[in-house]
Amino acid sequence: MTKRLEQLLTFLKTTPNEPFILFAIAKEYEGMDDLENALSYYEKLTTDSPNYVGTYYHLGKLLEALQREKEAFFTYKKGMDIAKAQDDQHAFSELAGAKLDLGDDDDFE
Repeated sequence: MTKRLEQLLTFLKTTPNEPFILFAIAKEYEGMDDLENALSYYEKLTTDSPNYVGTYYHLGKLLEALQREKEAFFTYKKGMDIAKAQDDQHAFSELAGAKLDLGDDDDFE
């Protein structure tokens, strides 16, 4: 466990539902190549803070790395819907590009 991860987990105890801390923990686990723990924190974010739009791109990329392309595709799609609702064109474009790299709706539906 890294010192940074220890600090983040300590912060999480005082603010258990803070999306940025959950996201940072997921990224830290991902950086340590602990993909299962990273996945669990990203999934917690989509459940507890579904409007935290930054989650969807990173979760999708992780799902791709785990060869779960269909789940990644629909993660990008959900993120695009949230980004559109928030009028976040940057996030929408990133998510649309990642989704397009995987294929189109006919490939997954």
